[in-house]
Amino acid sequence: MTTPTEITLHQKSKTLELAFDDGARYNLPAEFLRVYSPSAEVRGHGEGQETLQVGKRDVGITGIEPSGSYAIKIEFDDGHDSGLYTWDYLYGLGRDQEILWHNYLHRLEAAGASREP
Repeated sequence: MTTPTEITLHQKSKTLELAFDDGARYNLPAEFLRVYSPSAEVRGHGEGQETLQVGKRDVGITGIEPSGSYAIKIEFDDGHDSGLYTWDYLYGLGRDQEILWHNYLHRLEAAGASREP
C-alpha cells in the first residue's frame, strides 16, 4: 500500500496535490474528486447503481479531515462530505485520471447532461 507523504489543497486552482511514498505525484481537480466520490450517494451499493454527477464544474473543496491513518474525508462547497478517500483509492484516481475523466465526459454526453452548474 502506498501512503501520501504530502497532501496540499490549492484553493485558487481548486486542486488537491498528492505526493506518495513511491515517488508518484498527482494533481486532482476538485470536480474530478467530487464526481468520483467513493460515497454510497455517488457510487451506489453495487455495480450499475452509480449516480451520474452533473453540474460540478465549479465545485470547490472547503475542508479535508484525516480519517485514521488510511484515508481523508473531503468536504465540498456543494455540501457533499460523505465518502472516505482511502490512500489506495486516491492513488488509483491519480494513476487512472485520464481514462476516468474521459469515461465521465462520455457518460455525461450520453446522458445529455453538462458539467455546467
